[in-house]
Amino acid sequence: MLLDLRVSFFLAIRGILRGSRGSLYLTILIIAMVFTNMIFMPSIILGFIKVAEDQIITYQTGNILISPHEDEAYIEDAFALQEKINRIPGVLRASVHYSTGVTLRYKGNTLGSNLVAINPDDERLVTDVYQKMSDGYYLADGENDEIIIGIQTSGHKDESLDMGATLGYLKAGDPVTVEYTNGISKVYHVKGIIETGSYYADQGAYITWDELESVYGRDMDLATDMIVRTDPDAYEPDVKTQIYRFGIREKVQTWQDLLEEAMGRAVQNFAMLNSITIIVSLIIAVVVLFIVIMIKTLNSRRQIGVLKALGVEKNIIIHNYVFQVLIMTTLGVIVGTTLVESMVAILTVYPFQFPDGEVTPVVAISDLINNTIMLYIVAFIAGYIPAWRVASEDILTAMRS
Repeated sequence: MLLDLRVSFFLAIRGILRGSRGSLYLTILIIAMVFTNMIFMPSIILGFIKVAEDQIITYQTGNILISPHEDEAYIEDAFALQEKINRIPGVLRASVHYSTGVTLRYKGNTLGSNLVAINPDDERLVTDVYQKMSDGYYLADGENDEIIIGIQTSGHKDESLDMGATLGYLKAGDPVTVEYTNGISKVYHVKGIIETGSYYADQGAYITWDELESVYGRDMDLATDMIVRTDPDAYEPDVKTQIYRFGIREKVQTWQDLLEEAMGRAVQNFAMLNSITIIVSLIIAVVVLFIVIMIKTLNSRRQIGVLKALGVEKNIIIHNYVFQVLIMTTLGVIVGTTLVESMVAILTVYPFQFPDGEVTPVVAISDLINNTIMLYIVAFIAGYIPAWRVASEDILTAMRS
C-alpha cells in the first residue's frame, strides 16, 4: 500500500510539472482566494466582537454591572452596598452611578442627553475614561459647577465626524446650560471633552456626586447602577456568584451577559452570513477543482489506458489525481494564508471605522484549522470523482479516446 502511494505521489508530481503552468498558477490563485474568503469574514466578526468587549469593559460597565432589583427604580443604601462589594474577593473597585436625563443648551443648540453623577476617584479605578480626554481635564472629587461631556454630544470641529445631533462644537472652557427634570437650570463650566472611540461612551456627560447633591439639595444615597472592576486574574462569573453569596438582591450581570443581550442577535446574523460565505466558497472550490481534474483526466485517457495495460492498478491512477488536487490545495492554502496575514497587517495600520471603535481582523487558529480541513475534504472529493470515472473505463475504450 505504501509503495502504491509513493508511485501515485511520484506520478502526481510529474503530472503537475509537465502540465500547463498557467493553469496551475490560476488554480492555486483561485484556491487561495477561496481560502482567504473563508477566513476573512470570521476574522472581521471576531474583531468586531473583540472591540465590543473592550469598549464595554473599559469605558462603559467594567467587568460587572449591578442594577436595581426588577421591582425597584434605584439601588438604595448605595454606598453601604459599595463598601460590601469592595470587600468581596476578586473585586478591585466598585463605582456608584446616578444617571438622569437632562437637556443641554449651548449657543442656540438644544440636545437631550444622559447625565451621570460619579465619584471620580472611584471611577478612575473602574473605567479608563479619564485617559481619553481630547480637550481639557477629567473631574476631581468634590468639584462643583464642572462638567465633562462626550465628543458625540459636544460635537466635532469637522461636522462630518458627528454621528448625530450635537451641541455644535462645544469646547473645554465653554459654558453649557443643563436643565434637570426637577426644574433646576444651571450653567456649568466645561472642564473637558471625552473621546474614547466608543459611540455610546462618547454620548454622555458627567458631574461629581457632590454636584448632584447640591442640585437636589440633599444627600443622595441612591444609585441607578454600580459598575465593578475585577482583579485581572479573576473569573467574572465566579465573582458574580460571590456577590450573590453576600446576600445582595440587586441584579448582577457580567460583561459577557451584557454582550449577549446587546449583540446576541447580531452575532447570530454574522454567524449565518459567515456560514453562507463558507458554503459558497467551498462550492466554488469544488467546481474549479472538479473541472481542472476532469480536463486533466480526459486529456490523459489514452495515457491512463496505457498505464492500465502495463499493469498499473486503478487505485494508483486515482490516487495520482487526488494527490495532484491535494498538492494544489496545499499551495493554495499557503498562498491564501499569506494573503490573510498581509491583509491583517494592512488593516491593523488602517482599521475599519465603526461607531464602537476601530475594528481590525482577528484570525483564530481554530478557524484556520477548520477551514483548511473543510477545503481538503472538498478537494479530495473534487479530485476523486473524475479520476475514478476515467480510471474505471476499460482499457480499449481509454486507448481509442
